[in-house]
Amino acid sequence: MSNVKINAVVFDLDGTIVDFNLDYKSARAEVIEFLQSQNFPRSLFSLNESVFEMLKKVEVSMRNSGKSEKEFLKLRATILALLEKYEIESAGSTSLMPGILETLKALKKMKLRLALFTVNSKKSTSYILKTFRLRSFFDAVVTRDSVSTVKPNPIHLETVLKALKVKPEGAVVVGDSVLDMKSAQELHVFAVGVTYGVSSPEELTRAGSNCLISSPTDLITLIEQINKP
Repeated sequence: MSNVKINAVVFDLDGTIVDFNLDYKSARAEVIEFLQSQNFPRSLFSLNESVFEMLKKVEVSMRNSGKSEKEFLKLRATILALLEKYEIESAGSTSLMPGILETLKALKKMKLRLALFTVNSKKSTSYILKTFRLRSFFDAVVTRDSVSTVKPNPIHLETVLKALKVKPEGAVVVGDSVLDMKSAQELHVFAVGVTYGVSSPEELTRAGSNCLISSPTDLITLIEQINKP
């Protein structure tokens, strides 16, 4: 990254800034049960795939059977409402990752623009930011409600970069999941994988991580080194 200056840092939320404690298995099970009640075959879905992956299958299935986009969007809204119920429950019992507050303060002192991009809903994200008094740190917050398609689709990260008014080469993405790394790689943004979250170092590296850190505070030193004259 010689001759490149970092102007912005884009963070994931769950597993990066706060503990990842969403009961995703129960959430997925309830969504699958609901889809079965809507006459979608159980065999079409798996507990190992995200709700967003399920929604892609639902969209294709409905389109192939002649259903309208309006019908799909109505079903999508119902499913995301089910997911939000679990997110709100999780938000009420989560905690900040050790060192994250210190890191955010240091990055703001470095005059960096900070943003958040998350597949969580606006409601659950706002609850977390308010609870831990974090909202003032972020110049932009882009939840799933703000975009048509979430990460790893590049639209999600593109929306963040536009809100920050920074180019991809001037930004860093920090996250704990394969989706975060793939999002960054799609747009050639420097990807920093955190090893204290949901994904293993091997998974993050395979997904395109440019660098791994074991603590949020490692990010301070990393950006200082990158921006060193």
